[in-house]
Amino acid sequence: MTTAVQSEAVRLADLIRGAGSVVALTGAGISVPSGIPDFRSPRTGLWANVDPMEVAHITAFRRDPERFWRFYGERFQTLEQKRPNRAHEALATLEQAGLLDAVITQNIDRLHALAGSRELIEVHGSIDHCSCLGCGSRYPLVEVQTRLAADAVGVPRCECSLPLKPDVVLFGEYLPPDMLARAEQLAAGADLMLCIGSSLEVYPVAELPTLTLNGGGRIVILTQGRTPFDDRATVRGSGDVVDELDALIGALGLG
Repeated sequence: MTTAVQSEAVRLADLIRGAGSVVALTGAGISVPSGIPDFRSPRTGLWANVDPMEVAHITAFRRDPERFWRFYGERFQTLEQKRPNRAHEALATLEQAGLLDAVITQNIDRLHALAGSRELIEVHGSIDHCSCLGCGSRYPLVEVQTRLAADAVGVPRCECSLPLKPDVVLFGEYLPPDMLARAEQLAAGADLMLCIGSSLEVYPVAELPTLTLNGGGRIVILTQGRTPFDDRATVRGSGDVVDELDALIGALGLG
């Protein structure tokens, strides 16, 4: 761990100690160390070899659920086997220590929940369950996997025979209003927002740091690559989220 990372951690620890309300906003970058690719990296990103509008749009699901589930079924299997990394665990530790009010995440991989985060706002949903758009029945992931394997064409189906849809926000869908409202409330009331592993370019979530800044709070950015908020960040880390959050836990005496 470099001296620069340790110095940054000490500064961030001081900001957290002095803040009345701290929230974290996480994106795909926090899950990359768990072996989950981000969305946009050339060759390795989730959308590198597939058009998301063809396989991850609500219209695509309704039009061709078989093709949709060929893509999502493989992804579900991959994500189900992934486990939280030390960055996820660090945020859970901060919450348990009373130093973090909530985690707002753009991720659907459920790793924050598995790491132990309790006040968790999954604005894009979660792979943890699927629902029927017809009758409204909901099924946990383990049962969805069973139904997926049992179907002749690889489409998990409800008892009413309609295809199940993952409880994640697809392209062409709005974010759940209650989740977005809660995220906005937390952001507006935060003295400090930790932006971790997010490009801060996907709206409406990308507006959340602005709510914190407009309310007189500060933002910290720990992510690889540039973001639109770099020049407004009180601390700007390199984006090695595991090292940076490990160092923060040490600086707070929680390690």
